[in-house]
Amino acid sequence: MKKNTKLTLVLFLALSMVLAACGSKTEDKGASGAKDNGGTETKTIKIFQFKVEIAEALNKLKAEYESTHPGIKLDIQTVGGGSDYGAALKAKFASGDEPDIFNNLGYLELDTWLNNLEDLSDQPWVKDAVDVAKLPMTKDGKVYGMPMNLEGYGFVYNKDLFAKAGITETPKTLTQLEDAAKKLQAIGVTPFANGYQETWILGLHNLNVAFAHQQDPDAFIKGLNDGSAKIVGNPVFENWAKLFDLTIKYGNKNPLTTDYNTEMTMFASGEAAMTQQGNWTQGQIDGINPKANIGILPMPISDDAAANDKIYVGVPNNWVVNKNSKVKPEAKEFLNWLVSSDAGKRYITKEFKFIPAFKNIDATSEDLGQLGAEVVKYSQEGKVLSWNFSKFPDGGMNDFGNAMQAYIAGKSDKNGLFDALQKSWESLAKK
Repeated sequence: MKKNTKLTLVLFLALSMVLAACGSKTEDKGASGAKDNGGTETKTIKIFQFKVEIAEALNKLKAEYESTHPGIKLDIQTVGGGSDYGAALKAKFASGDEPDIFNNLGYLELDTWLNNLEDLSDQPWVKDAVDVAKLPMTKDGKVYGMPMNLEGYGFVYNKDLFAKAGITETPKTLTQLEDAAKKLQAIGVTPFANGYQETWILGLHNLNVAFAHQQDPDAFIKGLNDGSAKIVGNPVFENWAKLFDLTIKYGNKNPLTTDYNTEMTMFASGEAAMTQQGNWTQGQIDGINPKANIGILPMPISDDAAANDKIYVGVPNNWVVNKNSKVKPEAKEFLNWLVSSDAGKRYITKEFKFIPAFKNIDATSEDLGQLGAEVVKYSQEGKVLSWNFSKFPDGGMNDFGNAMQAYIAGKSDKNGLFDALQKSWESLAKK
C-alpha cells in the first residue's frame, strides 16, 4: 500500500459487507462543555476506559480538551492489560463512584449494562459511523454506544527475522506455519512469544479462532446456549487445538508467567518472531523498536489455504454514557468532539493509531502504521473473519482462559480441555 493512500468510504462499505455476512438533534448549548457558568463552576467528566495502549495519548488529549473547553475537567482512569476491566467497572458502580463515560463490548455486555446506558441514537456522530460498527451496540433500533475503532488481529510477525530464516512466503496453512517455526528455531529465534498469563489473550482472542471458523458462528453460539451444539466433538475445535498446540510447542518458556508487556518486549526486541496480537500493539512496538519491520499473518487451523488466509476484524470496544450521570450533556459533547473536530480526528488517527470506524474520518497508512495498513489490506481483499467473544457468556474470559491455562500446564488433555470449555459455557449461560 502506498504510504499516503487515503482510506475511503469504499473500504468501510466493503468491510461492512464482509463482516455482516459472517443524527440529528444537537445538545442544548446551555449545557455545552464550552460554557463555564460564569467561571464559578467546574464540571468533571469521569472517564473509565480499557485500552492501556492509548493511556498516554489520552493524557495529552485531556490537556488539549480542557484548554479549549473552560469549565470542563476530564478525569481519565485506565484499567486494562493484565487487569480485569469488567470486574473493576462493577466495583466502581457498587461503590457509588460511577463513571460518566465507560467502555462496553456490546451484544451480551450491552444487555448486562443496558439499564445504565443512555440512548445515543440522536447524536450527530451516529450518521457517520460505519453501519457494521454500530451492530454490537444496537438494540431494538436504538444505538447505545459509539464504536471506538476497527481492529484486526492474527500473528504479528517480524519480517526481517522471517527473511533471515529463509522464509520466502508467508504461511497460510498449519503445515506452512510449522515449517516456518522450525526454520526460525534453526537460527536461534523463538518462533512464538506467548503471553498466556493473560486470560484475555487465551479466553477471548485465541478461543475466538474456533468460533470464527464455524460455518455460521452465530448459529453455533445459539446452539451452545440452547444445548443443540457442543464444543466436545466439534471438528473445528479439533483443528483449532492443533494450532494451539503448535504455539505451545514452538513458544517461549514459561508462557503461563509471561504477561502482555513481557510478551510484547520479547517480540519487539527480536527475541521472538511472532506473537498473537493486532494493530493495537503498533505504538508499543514502536516505543521499544521504532525500526521494527512487522506485519500480520493469519492463524491457520488446517491446510486449506483459502479458508485460512484471513485475519480477525471487528470493533474492540465502544464508548457509552452513564444515563444517571450528572454531566450527560458534557459527556455527549466530548464524544462528538472526539469524532468530529479536527483535533479529535487527529488523536484517533495519529496519536491512537486507530483505524477509524467513521466515514467522516480519513487516515493514511502512515498514520496507522504497518499493522493498521495490513488490517486495511486484508479488509479490502475480503480476507476477514468475525469477532465473537462479545457474544460469550459473562465471565467467559476467565473461565475459558483458566481452562486453557490448565491445558498448557499439563493438568488436562485435549478432551479434558473441550469438556471444561463445554461445562463452563453451560454454567455461565444459565446465569
